[in-house]
Amino acid sequence: MRKIKKILLVLFVLIVVLGIGLCAYIFHLKPKYEGEVQLKNLDKETTVYFDDFGVPHIYANSEKDAMTALGYVHAQERLWQMELLRRIAPGRLSEIFGSLALKNDKFFSGIGIEEASAKAIAKLDKNSQSYKMTLAYLDGINQYLEEGTTPIEFTLVGVKKEKFTIKDVYNIFGYMSFSFAMAQKTDPLLTDIRNRYGAEYLKDLGIEGEFNTTQIKSSKENIEEYTTIAKSVAALLDNSPIPPFVGSNSWVAGPNKTKNGKVIFANDPHIGFSQPATWYEAHLITPEFELYGCYLAGTPYPLLAHNRDYAYGLTMFENDDIDFYQEKNKVGDSNLYQTPTGFAAYETRKKTIKVKDTSDVVLTIKSSRHGPIMNDLLDRLDRKNPIAMSWIYTQQPIQILDAVYGLSHAKSKDDFRKAVQLVAAPGLNVMYGDAKGNVAWWATGTLYKHDKGVNSFFILDGASGKDDIKEYLDFSKNPSAENPKWGYVYSANNQPEAIDGYLYPGYYLPEDRAKRISALMDAKSDWDKEAISKMIFDNTSPVSPGVVQRLISNVNTASLSAKEKEVIAALKSWKGTNNLEDVAPTIYNKWIYLYLKNTFEDEMGEDNFNLFLGLSLGKQVIARQIENENSVWWDNIKTKNVKETRKDIVSKSFQESVKALQEQLGDQVADWTWGKVHTVEHEHPLGKIAALRKLFNVGPFAAPGSNEVINNQFFGLTNEGKYYTKGGPSTRRVVDFSDIENSWSILPTGQSGNPFSKHYDDQAEMYNAGEFRKMKLNKDEIIKTSTKLVFKPVKK
Repeated sequence: MRKIKKILLVLFVLIVVLGIGLCAYIFHLKPKYEGEVQLKNLDKETTVYFDDFGVPHIYANSEKDAMTALGYVHAQERLWQMELLRRIAPGRLSEIFGSLALKNDKFFSGIGIEEASAKAIAKLDKNSQSYKMTLAYLDGINQYLEEGTTPIEFTLVGVKKEKFTIKDVYNIFGYMSFSFAMAQKTDPLLTDIRNRYGAEYLKDLGIEGEFNTTQIKSSKENIEEYTTIAKSVAALLDNSPIPPFVGSNSWVAGPNKTKNGKVIFANDPHIGFSQPATWYEAHLITPEFELYGCYLAGTPYPLLAHNRDYAYGLTMFENDDIDFYQEKNKVGDSNLYQTPTGFAAYETRKKTIKVKDTSDVVLTIKSSRHGPIMNDLLDRLDRKNPIAMSWIYTQQPIQILDAVYGLSHAKSKDDFRKAVQLVAAPGLNVMYGDAKGNVAWWATGTLYKHDKGVNSFFILDGASGKDDIKEYLDFSKNPSAENPKWGYVYSANNQPEAIDGYLYPGYYLPEDRAKRISALMDAKSDWDKEAISKMIFDNTSPVSPGVVQRLISNVNTASLSAKEKEVIAALKSWKGTNNLEDVAPTIYNKWIYLYLKNTFEDEMGEDNFNLFLGLSLGKQVIARQIENENSVWWDNIKTKNVKETRKDIVSKSFQESVKALQEQLGDQVADWTWGKVHTVEHEHPLGKIAALRKLFNVGPFAAPGSNEVINNQFFGLTNEGKYYTKGGPSTRRVVDFSDIENSWSILPTGQSGNPFSKHYDDQAEMYNAGEFRKMKLNKDEIIKTSTKLVFKPVKK
């Protein structure tokens, strides 16, 4: 008995010791929010106040000291995220994830971002403030890398620490720019449809911009090869450990639209959800400079920001800045390809991809005069039919560092506009409002034209030269508006109005959000911060109820069962809201999915149809296809001697929907609530491992919102009937120049990327409920609600 007691006592002591050790380890891993830290290359003592949500307010004697401190505190919260982001463009994920990441690395290392970064850096003015302040920021990151706590992810995955350089900054911006583009997913699919079935099948897809009736107003031959490109690139972006940029809303109300006669700025960029969240908020204050901004991991200047003088943010322009060209090899010599002046040799370069726990992979990359050959970078592409990718970002001068520095240091609207002009790619709608009452938006990007009749939505002819770019447009031709007479500016990824009669081609999203925003803004002229904050969380679709009515009109209601009539009644009474307790969105999305599936899948095939659903094409067609009784798509090409009609497809889809929902959610229609099927979980790359899910992931939560409402909590349509939110507003910001010290923001999860920090997920429930927290500018208030971390210069 005594022996058993001794054994139990020893076990108890071991458990206590292990528990204490684990607690000590976790405490050691937490970010440092108070105390003192010595920093090299700091001129004066710098104080950081971390407020009640972990936002650092950095008070420094100079901007260099502020940037050094910013790099340090940013790294202590987001070093893992920085590490992942800097590895994507140069193709270095396989070094830490092994062969699972090899496809990703082959593609990104081949498209030329790293080489373009090197060229841009070589041309930098090393005496410019943008360069010097970037080095100070990187110095802060590297000092944390050397002396700070190693993130748990580095330990679990086995990451060797390497200093951050300015090339990492450019590579991060390069990946961001590519993730904005849509041509790589869309053009090959459209080419496939045209080649299989003819131009008649393209008429219902709105590729000429005819679906975009709510336009932003300006004040001024191997078909399997093609779809392989689209599916492969879509899969790479969907499975990336860092999610792509997707959409966004923004509107800026001018003085004559607000209750207090001052500008109110609103912005919510839509990005794929991940954990940690995309943005890190920080507030920098020096005697000459102040800025409260949202920063991408590993980048020194914010893409969204405000101070007491002006505010800015962005949405995606959705312009076409990538073209694909079918090159023609010389018969018998695949090293030569046809050009308008004869045959030319492909440029070749080799890249070595290091793969964890196995041998290196040596990649040979060919490039034509148009760009890199996709066949070398994507699996399953026939090498005999080379397809080149032409991308503005790697072809035009990259001045992104000067651009973002200029946006964050502008002294006037004119200064700001000059900085906007420096962005060749990606295409962005840059939104602006200031304390003087100015509102504006400008579309960034080097826009271009082909010859009339060349449709850049298809794979183009690379050999003859007839499909080459013929003209680059001056920035003055980019869509824009400054202080328009209607009193506000907005953008929601919708088609801008034509400039000089030219409707710029792009992959614009449906008009739903644009229609809702413009209708709400036009309806009143006494907006205040509270009303704007409700609008930014708006869950109502102005389009869906109309789609429902057109669907119902194609169903023979006289022959319906009692249950089907009950479902129809629920839909008829729907006002387009997508709240947790609503039933109609559950029915609507099931019916929409089956109506699209029964209309398009027979021609496209399952894989291409699923790709189509995720593109702007698939989203645009939802409200439009139902209007065209004579569409060629209605007929199911797999049924012989039968020609299906619109009524056939719509009725069949409705009956299938009701049956599927009964099987999924039961017989009581009242139980089919949106909150049961529409959920969100913020996934960390390591949260995919079941044992680590609870530690790293945030959620799941029932989620209000839906596709293409202002609160755009977007998801893919699938047969499962569950709508897992892929992404949404990466932040919601409301900046009120009548009360600038009380402007509002919210993040989807929290400031910190450290799972042991209290700020890892402390905003998640607030975000889901449409609540906000203050973006503090008042020093007295900041001090009262903060912990204090003091950076002291290392004595020389």
